[in-house]
Amino acid sequence: MGALSRIRNLFDGVLGQWLTRREHRNPGVVYEAAIQARVRRYATLRDAAAGVIYMRGKLTDDLGHRRTELTAVLRELDSAVERDDDTLALALIARRNHLQAEVERLTREVEEVSREAETAKRNLVAFQEDIARLREEKVRMIAKWANARARQRFQRALDGLSPDADIRALDEVRDHIRRLTGEIEVERELTGAGVDERLESMRRSQVEAAAHAELAERKQARRGRLLPVTLGAPAPAA
Repeated sequence: MGALSRIRNLFDGVLGQWLTRREHRNPGVVYEAAIQARVRRYATLRDAAAGVIYMRGKLTDDLGHRRTELTAVLRELDSAVERDDDTLALALIARRNHLQAEVERLTREVEEVSREAETAKRNLVAFQEDIARLREEKVRMIAKWANARARQRFQRALDGLSPDADIRALDEVRDHIRRLTGEIEVERELTGAGVDERLESMRRSQVEAAAHAELAERKQARRGRLLPVTLGAPAPAA
């Protein structure tokens, strides 16, 4: 018996944990099950209240009939006494006593059933309010649950990231940007230097060409000044 009890307890514990996990993953199902349970209890209570109300109506009708009969018997009793009909009067007195007892009994039952009917109606109203409140709570709590789950998944995603990995990734991106910027700067400088050198070379060539042209002009002008003067032929004698 001890082993079987322990096995049963273990099974109950495992089953309870499984159910708890399922409930935590599906809180809407748990709320809906609680709501449906209250709806079923409300239907049962409503049927019971309907029975009580029906019984109250039936007892009230019976009480009315007995009171009517009692009123008639009292009139008949007065008539029998006036006619000195003792036998009828005695029978009517017995009938009166019976009807009075019935009226008293039915009055107590009607009062008791009326209290039960009022209690049943209050319970029905309370159940209606409880069901409505539980449905509102379901909507509110499911929204909170969904929000909490989303925040939990986000936090787990953040927790799964390594700060060191983030820092290394940032450093690598920074280095890549610096290298790329440096390469662009070098290319720009190299391109600019090539253009400047070609411009400077062209200017030097133009200056040298101008200097050579000027030198040639000067030499030409100097040679023109240094040419010998050619004398004319002597005039013939007269």
